[in-house]
Amino acid sequence: MKKLAISLSLSAVALLGQGLDPAKLLQPPTDAWPTFNGDYSGRRFSPLKQVNSANVGNLTLAWTYRMNFGPNAPGGVTMKATPIEVNGVVYFSAPDHAWAVDARTGRQLWHYTWKSKGGIHIGSRGIGIYRDWIYFETPDNYLVCLNAKDGTERWHVEIGDVRLEYFSTPAPVVIKNHIIVGTGGDSLDVPGYLEARDPETGKTQWHWNSTPRVGEPDAKTWPNKDAMEHGGGMTWMPGTYDPELNLYYLGTGNPNPVFAGQGRKGDNLYTCSIVALDVDTGKMKWYFQASPHDTHDWDAVQTPVLFDGVIDGKPRKLIAQASRNGYFFVLDRTNGQKIVSKPYVPINWSKGEDKRGQPIPNPDKDPKADGILSAPAASGGTNWAAPSFSPQTGLFYVSSTENYSLLFMTDTDNKPEGFAGKENNLWSKAALTALDYKTGEKKWVHEYPGQGGGNFGILTTAGNVLFTGDPFSNFLAFDPANGSILWHARLGGAVANGPMTYQLDGKQYVVVGGGDSLYAFTLNK
Repeated sequence: MKKLAISLSLSAVALLGQGLDPAKLLQPPTDAWPTFNGDYSGRRFSPLKQVNSANVGNLTLAWTYRMNFGPNAPGGVTMKATPIEVNGVVYFSAPDHAWAVDARTGRQLWHYTWKSKGGIHIGSRGIGIYRDWIYFETPDNYLVCLNAKDGTERWHVEIGDVRLEYFSTPAPVVIKNHIIVGTGGDSLDVPGYLEARDPETGKTQWHWNSTPRVGEPDAKTWPNKDAMEHGGGMTWMPGTYDPELNLYYLGTGNPNPVFAGQGRKGDNLYTCSIVALDVDTGKMKWYFQASPHDTHDWDAVQTPVLFDGVIDGKPRKLIAQASRNGYFFVLDRTNGQKIVSKPYVPINWSKGEDKRGQPIPNPDKDPKADGILSAPAASGGTNWAAPSFSPQTGLFYVSSTENYSLLFMTDTDNKPEGFAGKENNLWSKAALTALDYKTGEKKWVHEYPGQGGGNFGILTTAGNVLFTGDPFSNFLAFDPANGSILWHARLGGAVANGPMTYQLDGKQYVVVGGGDSLYAFTLNK
């Protein structure tokens, strides 16, 4: 399954030979963007400010790269990966493919192709890097390790069984000597899990089940062994990490069967939850369930963003998530204690919150054979696109959608299977929303023209600029304080990934995916 690497220049070899300085993963991203969110916090905030609110109108295109799949190119592939950048090289992925390009010019350095056994090719979120090696997951559930200098394969290991319809999309997260990997899958009611793998060999270091087993704490939130061991809770997005607490924070997926809950009565922990795991052992320290007994496909895999703030006059270590179910949560990340639980889009499924701040589902809004009106729709108030938090404004930014749909249960058996339902979308409107982390109140909302949903990654910078996309294939710069548009450029496809930025040779680059291409912008001085 090894494929050749091409077009590697001597200058790139010299750069790649330096490897990744592990300290870069603990610093705000400047000359490198070494992991999916830039750093471990998930804030997607860059301290760079060469590009700022005063000169962002002078941004011009520096280079583009269209994903080159070779002679058997798939159709309609969208760039969902956030590229990483280390030592002047940009690495990124698509299902079954990985690339390296020159960060200054966009020239391809190498291209690796995986020979797939199948799997759902819904997208690849990106690359992880450890020393001189890079890692990515394949749709048929392999973790592949490549030499960063030339794209040759070192090894691959299976992390899930494609015959059970697991499929793998996350960008691996590198923490110390752990490669954190996860999987997805809805159709065959398989259990979710997260694993840490050895960066040298790919061997399993620890395995955490996102649903408990008989005799374990919170098994009582499932009716029986069969339900919990087929209950979902997929781990298909990368999480965040606090090095001081040594905790890895992850949002888990929805329970299975998806739209029919009669065979899995109870809260169904630890699905649709934010969990805090010891990164060295995989042991869970605390959890917070965003959607108890979910029946709407509202996974809670949205990025749990870490930042420090002041609550009631006292400094607190915080974690925030704009969840797919329409709620904005702010918690104390040391213990999971609720600070804020507040809807950020219209909802009709919750009867309020319990004493922990977890929503209380209204059973009348569970899908039924003759349909129910759901707000938000199954696609959610937001989806997987990366949010951002700016410490300069104190605001949390999310690509939000106000939407409504009819949800139907199609499997009314006492033991339903699979999705067990369907959805008819009625109406949706996309927006960029800025939330006050202390209260959950909306500070400003930019509604995009027309109807339709939105799912656009976000980047904020110390230059007082917010970058994101819109439903019309535009890449935009906003003033993060008030939501006014400062600049835009039309791309060749929709922005589906998170923008990123880095500075080399005194020049700041802003890089974003549009359709099947990468676009890099710099200032036209």
